Amino acid sequence: MKITHVAVNVLRVPVDRPYLAGGRTVDANWHVLARITTSDGIEGVGYIVYPRPDLMTTIAHAARELGEHLIGMSVLEPEAAWDRLARRGDWVGPGGLLHCALAPLDIAVWDANGKTLGQPLHRLLGGFRDRLPPYASDGLWYSLSPSDLAASAKRHVAGGFNAVKLRLGREATPALEVRRVQAVREAVGPDVRIMVDINESWSPTRARSGGRALQDAGIAWLEDPVHHLDVAALADLRRELEVPIAAGEHIYHLEGFRTLLEARAVDVVILDLARVGGVTPWRKIAALAQAHRVAVCGHVVPEIQVHLLAAVPNGHMVEYVPRSAGILASMPRIEHGELVAPPGPGLGLALDEAAVRRHQVA
Repeated sequence: MKITHVAVNVLRVPVDRPYLAGGRTVDANWHVLARITTSDGIEGVGYIVYPRPDLMTTIAHAARELGEHLIGMSVLEPEAAWDRLARRGDWVGPGGLLHCALAPLDIAVWDANGKTLGQPLHRLLGGFRDRLPPYASDGLWYSLSPSDLAASAKRHVAGGFNAVKLRLGREATPALEVRRVQAVREAVGPDVRIMVDINESWSPTRARSGGRALQDAGIAWLEDPVHHLDVAALADLRRELEVPIAAGEHIYHLEGFRTLLEARAVDVVILDLARVGGVTPWRKIAALAQAHRVAVCGHVVPEIQVHLLAAVPNGHMVEYVPRSAGILASMPRIEHGELVAPPGPGLGLALDEAAVRRHQVA
């Protein structure tokens, strides 16, 4: 159970249909993939994924350096492993690139932990349940026309989803934003939940008018309406609107989430597994949110997030964006409107080794 070897690689996985996000064309999903091997011959796998190449090779290099300090540690002691690596890089942390480099290693340690003990990750982390509802978030970009957006949402519902999330925030007026929501509503019917992600593109003033218009249009939540550092504006907006406010994916460390929660600025906390630094800190943030009676959701990587969210009582929904499907043998299954955590030990995921070799660039 002692770690004897660590390997880190960068993968470029092309997307089927390039799209526009954040003003950039996305043509591939970039992964930093970590593998650890134990003295018992068990391999643990972990990765982060981002839809553009910026700094991914730098993150991989940092993960390789950090990974050297895992040698000789036990995979049954992930807290000690995370702390050792965080201390090695504390002069450039907390947060930022350090957490992104820590995350694939930490996930790999937890995967090997579960495989060593013969238990799936969601059970190791608490075992509250083994499934929870997903919402479709892929192919619902602001660059699509209202009709194309509606068609994409309709395909997701036909595939078994009962909720979808649209990217908005780029239209000239609130009425035009509402038009996009209405187009989707007409396509999916009255029973499907429609969430909206503004991607921090609104000013506080615009967020008030746009938020009210979208609230009246019947959205299920309003995500990242303003910049994540403007906690006061987010809290003001939550007091003014009735629609639930979701935020948090841009926050890196526990103290930032504490500030967000103590300000009563959100109804739903979104956790990005890479930014928070992996599974080990993720569970602490989820517990902090539970103490404030706030639900948690994950940001992308549904095949891993489903374990974490199913494990805790305040896990709410899984964002389904299958960016890593191209390197996996299979994704978790959707059953009766719920995403089921893989039942195998650890992450319960198997890499498509041929695809990994084909997409490896560093």
